[in-house]
Amino acid sequence: MTDRNATTQWNGDLKTGSGTVTLDSSNAGQFPVTWASRAQEPNGRTSPEELIAAAHSACYSMQLSGLLTAAGTPPETIDTSAEVGFGPRGDGFAITGIALTVRAKVPGIAPDVFQRTAQKAKEICPVSAALTGTEITLDATLD
Repeated sequence: MTDRNATTQWNGDLKTGSGTVTLDSSNAGQFPVTWASRAQEPNGRTSPEELIAAAHSACYSMQLSGLLTAAGTPPETIDTSAEVGFGPRGDGFAITGIALTVRAKVPGIAPDVFQRTAQKAKEICPVSAALTGTEITLDATLD
């Protein structure tokens, strides 16, 4: 069992304030965050939704690789992007959906087997499971 940690130090009110997200476990970096970078253009800053997209694309790629390898068709490459939507909903804001786009090079796999495996990876990826209240779509293609 492992735990991972990140912290955010925030200064000021929501609209004009700013913060820094620190990846504590890995010490991989610090990233600036503001409300404007979340609700408008990033302008060199990150957002919770971008961090979720990073986590989801990495988790999905690992899950798909593991399933393909276990089935005897290890991938040469898997390129996954995750687009996390964020916008007004009800009385506030919400994550409106996640679109996974996958391009993979998998020698010797039949296209229908790849599609089933890609779908299964989406369903059992731990990040997908953690986000079950969010609609997640998948566009998976063999290169």
